[in-house]
Amino acid sequence: MRRELTSWYSPSLGKEMPIASYGHYGFALLLIPTAAADYLEYERFQMMDALAPLIDSGKMRVFSINSINTESWMNNEMLPEHKAIRQNQFNEYVFNEVIPFIRNSTSQETMIFTSGASFGALHAMNLFLKKPDLINGVISMSGVYDLTEYTKGYWDDQVYFNSPIHYIPNLNDQWYHDKIKSSHHIHIYTGSGSYEDPEANKRFSQVLWDKGIWHELEVWGPDINHDWPTWRTMLPYIIDTKF
Repeated sequence: MRRELTSWYSPSLGKEMPIASYGHYGFALLLIPTAAADYLEYERFQMMDALAPLIDSGKMRVFSINSINTESWMNNEMLPEHKAIRQNQFNEYVFNEVIPFIRNSTSQETMIFTSGASFGALHAMNLFLKKPDLINGVISMSGVYDLTEYTKGYWDDQVYFNSPIHYIPNLNDQWYHDKIKSSHHIHIYTGSGSYEDPEANKRFSQVLWDKGIWHELEVWGPDINHDWPTWRTMLPYIIDTKF
């Protein structure tokens, strides 16, 4: 498997941001880390090994970036409004820097899908829903789609606009609505075991159905826990059988 590491100084975030890529051909899968993790998290937890047959066959090329959650919602030293500002800067980093980098590394026609587990699932979903003209779909695993789960009671317009379960019910822009609906790859997966929240996934699924947005929801059994063995099973399964 071809593995490449690079980085650049991000104007959006004001810091050096590394990115890893794996593979050489196929659609692009952009991985968003869990919680406070970095761009090599998926590699450390053997996700790349689990995806290797799909990568080596040329079905997809994987890109993995850093999270900045420790500089936003998971930083207890920051003012809440500054956390929201940092969240938006992260979004701009992905839209204005990472997506063009992927396009330049592949082609202008390459399909790009976001994916993440746990807190990364919320980010992956939010990025797709905010820019369905740049991102073609999403695979979210073991997520919740309510940002207030992480904001410690803080609420403002920027929390609202980064919390899919809040802004999707009020989505009235027909262009965005049609772009989201045109995706054939909105996959929401969760287990029912320890630290999973299947009800949160069902609630968000209903929000999407209420807006006429087709998607796939799968809730796996009580033996499926909120942990890496689950995601190493889920992600290869979804890509192998749904793409």
